[in-house]
Amino acid sequence: MNIQVNTLLLGATVLVLTACGGKKDEQQQGPPPPTPVSAVKVTKGSAVYYDEFPATITALLEVDVLPQVAGNITGIFFQDGQPVRRGQKLYTIDPQQYRAGYDQAVANLNVQKANLNRAQKDADRYNTLAQQDAIARQVVDNASATLEAAKMQVAAAEASIRAVGTNLKYTTIYAPLDGTIGISQVRIGSAVAPGSAPLNTISSDNPIAADVQVDEAQIPRFIALQNQKNGVRDSVLTLVLPDGSVYPYPGTVRIVDRAVDPQTGTLRVRVAFPNPKKQLKVGINANIRVKNNTGQPQLLIPYQAVTEQMSEYFVYVVGDSSKVTQKKLVLGARINDKVIVKSGLKEGELIVTEGTQKVREGAKVNVN
Repeated sequence: MNIQVNTLLLGATVLVLTACGGKKDEQQQGPPPPTPVSAVKVTKGSAVYYDEFPATITALLEVDVLPQVAGNITGIFFQDGQPVRRGQKLYTIDPQQYRAGYDQAVANLNVQKANLNRAQKDADRYNTLAQQDAIARQVVDNASATLEAAKMQVAAAEASIRAVGTNLKYTTIYAPLDGTIGISQVRIGSAVAPGSAPLNTISSDNPIAADVQVDEAQIPRFIALQNQKNGVRDSVLTLVLPDGSVYPYPGTVRIVDRAVDPQTGTLRVRVAFPNPKKQLKVGINANIRVKNNTGQPQLLIPYQAVTEQMSEYFVYVVGDSSKVTQKKLVLGARINDKVIVKSGLKEGELIVTEGTQKVREGAKVNVN
């Protein structure tokens, strides 16, 4: 019995000593050391950046070459894809039937003029006799009516000449503008007629344009660009080609469409670019960069300092006693590896840039 009691007392003593030793160890261990981080001060800088908009190269002027009369193609006077000048002959349509019709109309006009001449002489003679009461009044009236009918026949014959003359003229097709002509859709001998498919297409290529679709919020910005003087426009609008290179000539806003598309909520804007080397071709997909310069220094921070939570943005600010506080930000545009801070920070504050994943609200840090 005494042996059991002694054993219990000894075990209790060991537990008490162990407990006391644990508390002493915890007191000696102390708080964890500060977390090492990198940090920078919030500064103001030049906030020049670019917004990009998808664009499609298009011609400022584009015209389909259409036949105005029916017939067979008898001549093609250009090379596919070559530059053409306004008034240059492009196609001829067999003119034989139209020339024959023109000759017939001219002959008919001559006949009608002869009839008019005879009717005029009859009317003059009968009017002279009427003044002498030597002829019935009805004869005079009939002669006057015949004269008026002859005049109308001459007018109709002249209109017919103009009509068939126009058709004859349309058998030769000329370029309506300076530009580049495409690949001909017909060959010599092909039958064409009004309302058929275009024979070809000509588009102006210098200057050339790029069309972009902008949302409603961007409309005032592009209208302001359209109204700027030429000297202010340089390099505000640049074109990024499909290979990533930047087109060497800046653009100007040429057209802002009249109305917003109700289905997409966007407005079409046409930007013109010089194209002296014909480098830009209709249909190319590219991007237009629009320089955005606020004109005032803006708060800029490294983008890597920002953490995102539920579509909201935060940074850790190092405060007194080297403790960090999480602050919510409203961000602006990204500029390379930096981002504009619209609100949430002040110039001169120290923010954590590296080691954000290791710290929590109120933690102490050691800035390297």
